[in-house]
Amino acid sequence: MAGASVALPLRPPRAAPRRDPLFVRYGLTTLALAALGVLIVLPLVAVFVQAFQKGAAVYFAAIRQPDTLSAIRLSLLTAAIVVPLNTLFGLAAAWAVTKFEFRGRNVLLALIDLPLAVSPVIAGLIYVLVFGTQGWFGPWLADHDLRVIFAVPGIVLATTFVTFPFVARELIPLMQSQGSDEEEAALVLGAGGWRVFFRITLPNIRWGLLFGVVLCTARALGEFGAVSVVSGHIRGQTNTLPLHVEILYNEYNYAGAFAVASLLSVVAVITLAIKKFLEWKTSEESR
Repeated sequence: MAGASVALPLRPPRAAPRRDPLFVRYGLTTLALAALGVLIVLPLVAVFVQAFQKGAAVYFAAIRQPDTLSAIRLSLLTAAIVVPLNTLFGLAAAWAVTKFEFRGRNVLLALIDLPLAVSPVIAGLIYVLVFGTQGWFGPWLADHDLRVIFAVPGIVLATTFVTFPFVARELIPLMQSQGSDEEEAALVLGAGGWRVFFRITLPNIRWGLLFGVVLCTARALGEFGAVSVVSGHIRGQTNTLPLHVEILYNEYNYAGAFAVASLLSVVAVITLAIKKFLEWKTSEESR
């Protein structure tokens, strides 16, 4: 019929979003904050309280001890070698996994995750089996007057294994989410591989790369298990900062142990601050 209006079906009203009761939200928040306070904040505060319990003079005297300074130098040297190596590997592995399809790709991903599944102590024992005096290469190393176990090379190898995944595992998800459209467009326009990497890929992943480097550095400085097996605990020679803390504590030198431990705690706090900054920068750029 002309002029007759057609009745449209009414759309059902949209249900209001369901919100949990206030006591549930505040209760869970309080429980989470209490757990963080007991498990993380309280031990961190206790380290600094114990470190300065006998005064600043005793604290700085413990830091200036020759064995402590040697442990600091060895830890920094190890990190200075390990972090660039794992950064280069992480970049190469992330580039290969995200930009190419090749046979053995899943094997490579599994090998990257292997150090996360293997106990650091087991990793140290493996290096002893391979490079120790009775190990596979032990006689050859002895004939050429080379030492790996109970020396700096063993510490570097063990730390490299433990920190192996950190840079790669930060970059792979980031590069997968970004895709490869920009790189392909640059290649079509005639740009070379290195130019594409430095002008497009690297700027896009710089914050994720820096985050992986920070995590790798913090773990390299704080690694205990694998290094403890291969180092031999030689004071002034093969003791890193975590090993030196253990020795001081076992000698009942609590002031010295907590003073050295406070240095590692500072590294942890700085790592957390940098982590939050990088997360903020990443979220700002993604808007």
